[in-house]
Amino acid sequence: MSELATTRTPAFEARLKRRYIAERRFRLAGLGAILFSVAVLLFLLVSMTFNGVGGFQRATLVVPVDFTTVGLTVPGGLPDKASAVRALENQGLPDLVRFSAEQTLGEDGGKQIGSDAWRTVALQVADNPALLQSRSEFALPASDDLASAFGGDGQVDLQPLARRLAAEGKLADRFDPGFLTRSDATDPQQVGIWGALKGSMLTMLVTLALAFPIGVFAALYLEEYAKRNRWTDLIEVSINNLAAVPSIIFGLLGLAVFLGLFPHLRSAPLIGGMTLALMTMPVIVISGRNAIKAVPPSIRDGAMALGASPVQVVFHHVLPLALPGILTGTIIGMARALGETAPLLMIGMRAFVATPPDGFTDPATVLPVQIFLWSDEIDRGFVERTSAAIIVLLVFLLVMNGLAIYLRNRFEKKW
Repeated sequence: MSELATTRTPAFEARLKRRYIAERRFRLAGLGAILFSVAVLLFLLVSMTFNGVGGFQRATLVVPVDFTTVGLTVPGGLPDKASAVRALENQGLPDLVRFSAEQTLGEDGGKQIGSDAWRTVALQVADNPALLQSRSEFALPASDDLASAFGGDGQVDLQPLARRLAAEGKLADRFDPGFLTRSDATDPQQVGIWGALKGSMLTMLVTLALAFPIGVFAALYLEEYAKRNRWTDLIEVSINNLAAVPSIIFGLLGLAVFLGLFPHLRSAPLIGGMTLALMTMPVIVISGRNAIKAVPPSIRDGAMALGASPVQVVFHHVLPLALPGILTGTIIGMARALGETAPLLMIGMRAFVATPPDGFTDPATVLPVQIFLWSDEIDRGFVERTSAAIIVLLVFLLVMNGLAIYLRNRFEKKW
C-alpha cells in the first residue's frame, strides 16, 4: 500500500483524471452519434409519412346514377371483367355517367369529373350487376384541375366551384385503394403503383435467382478449393474492385451485352434482373467468403475424421454454418439493388407502362424509376403520389429484409 501511495503523484492523478474525462467524452460522442442517427431516421419517416398520406387519397365527387331509366345489361358468358366494361361502354354508360354528374353537380361541376370516371362505375357494375336495377351513389374521381383547385394549388377560377361542392358534401378527399392496384397514367388522379411494384418483384426474383447461387458457389470455390496463387489473388482483387464500381457502369454493361444479345427484351424485368445480378454478385461473394472463413477449422477436421468426403464437409457442415453470414451479405446486396435507378435507366426501364407486366419478358418499370419519373413531372398532383410511392418502396424493402432476416435466424446454428 505504501508503494502504491507513493506512485500516485500529482502528475499521475492529473493524467488519470484526463483519461477519465476522455473516456466520458468518447462515450458521450458515441451516444450523440446514435441519437443523431435515430433523429434523422425519425425525421425521414415522419416527413415521408406526413407527405405521403395524401398520396393514398384522391379528390372524388359523389354522383348518384339512376340505372332504372335506361336499359343497360351485363351480357352473360363474358370471359372476364374487361369484356363486361367494354359491353357497358358500348351501351352508353359514359354518357349516362356524364349526364348524371351534370344533373347533380351542375353543368360546370359535371364537366369536372375525370375522363375515365365511368370506368369506376363500370367496374362496380361488373362486380355486382344488380346495381343496374336501382339508383346508386358512386364516388367518382374528379378532374386533375378540380383536384388541384380543391387543394389550393390549381386554377383560381375553379376554387369557388371546389369550395361550393365541398360545402355541399359532394367533393372530398377519400382513401384511394386503386392507387395500389392501378398502373402509371398521365393524370395524377388515375395513377397507380401496382405496375411498378410488380416490375420490382419480377426484377428482384431474377436478381436473386442469378446472383445468390453463383455468388455462393464462387465463394465456396475460392475459399475451399482454389489454390493460392497469383491467379486467385487477381480474381480476389477484381471481385473487391467490382463491389466498388458505380452502378451506372453495370447499366452500360447491360446495355452493351444483354440488350445486344436480346434487343427485343428492352425494359424487360429479365434484362433488369440480369444487370442488377452483376452488381449484386460481388457483394455476395465477399460476404460469403468471410462467412465461410469464420467457420472453425475444427468443424472440418471433425467431419473428415468421421469419414466425410470433402464435398460432404462443405455442403453438410461448412455451408449450413456459414449460411447466416451469407444471407446477411445477400440482404445488403438485394437492398442496394432494390433502390437502384441508374443501371435500369440505361437499359430502358423508364418507359411509360400503362399495364402491369405479365411475365419476365414484358415491358416494365420498377419503383425507384417510377418515383424518379413522377418527381420530374410538372403537375403538382404528382408530389403527393411520389411520397406515397416512396412509402410503398420502404414497406417493400422492410418486408423483403424481414423475410431475409427470418431465414437467416432460422438457419443459424450455434457451436
